[in-house]
Amino acid sequence: MDPAPYEKAPVCVRDDLAAAHRRAWHHVAGPGTWWSGAERVALAAETRNAVNCRLCRERKEALSPAAVSGSHDSLGGLPDNVVEVVHRVRTDPARLTRSWFDGVIRSGLTPERYVETVSVVVHVVSVDTFARGIAMSPLSLPHPASGAPTKRRPGGAKSGPAWVDWIEPADLTEAEAGVYPRGRVPANIHKAMSLVPAEVKSFFDLSEHQYLGALEMRDFGREFRAITHAQIELLAARVSALNRCFY
Repeated sequence: MDPAPYEKAPVCVRDDLAAAHRRAWHHVAGPGTWWSGAERVALAAETRNAVNCRLCRERKEALSPAAVSGSHDSLGGLPDNVVEVVHRVRTDPARLTRSWFDGVIRSGLTPERYVETVSVVVHVVSVDTFARGIAMSPLSLPHPASGAPTKRRPGGAKSGPAWVDWIEPADLTEAEAGVYPRGRVPANIHKAMSLVPAEVKSFFDLSEHQYLGALEMRDFGREFRAITHAQIELLAARVSALNRCFY
């Protein structure tokens, strides 16, 4: 048993969940596919910083975020176009549009780096939201690991209904083995980050321990958590509605 990093948590945290959060933090700290470890930790720090951004607050209150111009209150360690992605994904994801995305790409951010940026943001939001839910301070951000990004784009990635290219199951190669759940057809939510396969693997490892695994989700004959499937889905639906999740 290893309860770290929740030794002092006010509630008992499952061993598998604590281990998943350790893996998530290790993943954030390491060199990714397109960002270095230092850049990824900077993305994580900016994710937390975004909630205090004046521009983001004003845009959130506006009828349209495009109606408010200005500069983000950033930590200064990332390019402006990357800060824009981090802040918008963190503070107002329900109103992201294709035209906004196209503008980000025209500004010089590649689709691959966009996907990896989004993944780091959602890793941090997931772990931080859990800490807030159990009345605990956010975990200290990890120290960045050394090493260079692999910069490998999957050969089978191609255009589909998403804003970015993704991999259909028929186009997977050995290099992407394990990117999709076994025993079921992957949903679009699984394919959405597949332009950077390592991010799919890590995020859904985290998701399966905070929520349910792909097969457990559809096994209605057994309960795998302290609350039932129905209770889990009621909570998920309510949170999705509050966050205006269009998926």
